[in-house]
Amino acid sequence: MSDIDKISTGLEGLDEILEGGLIPRKAYLVQGGPGSGKSTLGFHFLRQAIDNDENALCVTMVESQESLRQNAANFDIDLSEVVTLDLSPSDDVSENAGQYNVFSSSEVEQGPIMEAVTEAIDEHSPSRVLLDSFTMLRLLNQDPYQMRKLTLSLVRYITKRGATLMMTSESLSQNSDDDAAFWVDGIIKLDNSSEWRNVSVTKFRGSNFSGGKHAFRITGDGLTIFPRLEPNNYSRKFEDGQLSSGIKGVDKLLNGGIEKGTTSLIVGPTGVGKTNLGIQFLKEAASRNERSAVYSFEESKELIMRRSEMINTPISNMVEKGNLKIMPVEPLSYSPDEFAKIVRKDVEENDTRIVMIDAMGGYHMAVRGDNTLERLHSLTVYLQNMGVTTLLLNETKNVTGHFTTTNMNASYLADNIIFLRYLEVNGHMQKAIGVLKKRLSDFEKSIREYQITSEGVKVGKKLENMRGILSGYPEIGT
Repeated sequence: MSDIDKISTGLEGLDEILEGGLIPRKAYLVQGGPGSGKSTLGFHFLRQAIDNDENALCVTMVESQESLRQNAANFDIDLSEVVTLDLSPSDDVSENAGQYNVFSSSEVEQGPIMEAVTEAIDEHSPSRVLLDSFTMLRLLNQDPYQMRKLTLSLVRYITKRGATLMMTSESLSQNSDDDAAFWVDGIIKLDNSSEWRNVSVTKFRGSNFSGGKHAFRITGDGLTIFPRLEPNNYSRKFEDGQLSSGIKGVDKLLNGGIEKGTTSLIVGPTGVGKTNLGIQFLKEAASRNERSAVYSFEESKELIMRRSEMINTPISNMVEKGNLKIMPVEPLSYSPDEFAKIVRKDVEENDTRIVMIDAMGGYHMAVRGDNTLERLHSLTVYLQNMGVTTLLLNETKNVTGHFTTTNMNASYLADNIIFLRYLEVNGHMQKAIGVLKKRLSDFEKSIREYQITSEGVKVGKKLENMRGILSGYPEIGT
């Protein structure tokens, strides 16, 4: 956080990106295309002044006062206490038409606009001013020198009288606001042209900020911004130790269990029992009164619970006691930033100690990220820094045959890799379990029988008389 005294934008996520909010008595430009949320961001900015028992002024040059307040009310934002200076075009198309025959539009409009704004500033002494929009001022005067002179004069008048100024701008071209970029103190860009709406700060004079693109949504409550996860900004102390699965054979393979705060990859083909194995670690955590969370991208909560009950794993009791949260995630429903925010909130507010993502392929589809692996890496590093143990489940492409750990080249994320396999032996299907990697300790190098029964998950004897299991072509040795 910066040591500079700042004021809130009215949006928690944007304040986080700006490391505390805006520097007061400065000018900021909010850029974006039609429907990107510029005015809505301005509504939050104004409402924050009202929440702080301060005066606020909205200068509207596009919408009428009635339309602006109604649009804000649609987001449950009450601007009735905000002083509104309505400079929007009149409904009378013939009004002032004769004047433009002799004088340019800038000569007719600029004087009255400047006078009206300065009078409102002097009369109401607002702490915040929203100018919606800077685009209209730019269109009034096509002369760059005169435009710069007019705008700088207006900005200086407002900020020197103690107000923080926010201006919206609907960019008409890529370079349309290049000149403004030099004299405003901050630029916030909103974009709704990509797969997810995103916001980015491209300039913030006098303070650090979080760069890059950050996702946001427009809902019935206005804008909700999800800052991009920067994992190294978070940490907490936790006790070292191992987490048991509660299954003797699994713990033996893992030399006692998996270490707290590590990331484990459980890989295998469809239906082999990855989810059931992961839940065994959660069941043991619940017995210690620790909380876990499952984010299921492929199965419903009801299906997971019913399947677990069928193998003598009563997770319904864990859910009822608050030791387990199961959250189904609909396909194509969240941006990576929004999903990371959900996980963060649960970890930090509920002291969640184990997070299971079921499965990585579903995560890739659901978040539709341009770089899924990078986002997943940030999330696992954050969880590790917070002392949370992470279980990543991944479905391998082949049911039998050549063995691969992931289809995303994500093995480097894992401190531990546990694999499950189908085997065809003497015309019968069997399952096997083994450990490929354990970063913090030694592990058993053998491959063992793996079964899912009505009494639970069972790990049996070593498959010592077989070779070629990982190649996909097992043979019984002699």
